[in-house]
Amino acid sequence: MYSILNKVIIFSAPSGSGKTTVVNHLLSVMPELGFSVSATTRKPRPHEQNGREYYFLDENDFKKKVENNEFLESEEVYTGILYGTLNSEVQRLWDLGKTVIFDVDVAGGVRIKQKFGDNALSIFLRPPSIEILMERLKKRSTEVEHQMQMRIDKAQYELNFENQYDIVLINDKLEETLAKAEEIVKNFINS
Repeated sequence: MYSILNKVIIFSAPSGSGKTTVVNHLLSVMPELGFSVSATTRKPRPHEQNGREYYFLDENDFKKKVENNEFLESEEVYTGILYGTLNSEVQRLWDLGKTVIFDVDVAGGVRIKQKFGDNALSIFLRPPSIEILMERLKKRSTEVEHQMQMRIDKAQYELNFENQYDIVLINDKLEETLAKAEEIVKNFINS
C-alpha cells in the first residue's frame, strides 16, 4: 500500500506545545502538504466539524476499524479516549499528490516513523519548560482542573519520547519556530 516515493512529516508534542499552530502555519504556506485528519472517540468541541479537525467515531466503530486493520496507528491517548490515523486518510492525500503531514500524539508519531523509516521526518515540538506549558494550557482553558492535571502529567511523560524523533524543535518564540519549521520541512521534501 505504501509507496517508497511518498514522504510523510510527523509533528508530535505534549498538548499545549503549539504543534497545531505550527502545522496550520505550514499548511497555509506550503500547498504541497496535506493534513492527515485523525479519528477519535472523544466528543467534538463546539467549533469542530467531523472530517475537518477529526473523524468523530463512537467507540464500537473505532474498535471495529482497529480489528479490520484500517488504522496506520491507534492509541488510547487518555483513559477511554481513542485516537488513530486511518490508512484511507493517508492514501486519500497521496492520491491528491500531497506530502502527508501528521499532528499526532508522541507514541503514534514513533509508530508512524517506524513504519515509514527514511520516508518520514519526525519532529518533536517541545515547550521551553514545563512551567510555560502549564501557563499555555491554563490560557487555553478547554479543560476542567482535573483534566488539566491529567494533561500536565501526560506532558511530563511525553517529554521522555523526544530522543526517538529525528528533530527536536523548541517552541519558545513562535515566529522563529514557524520559520525554522518551514526550513526543516522544505529541506526534507526537496531531499
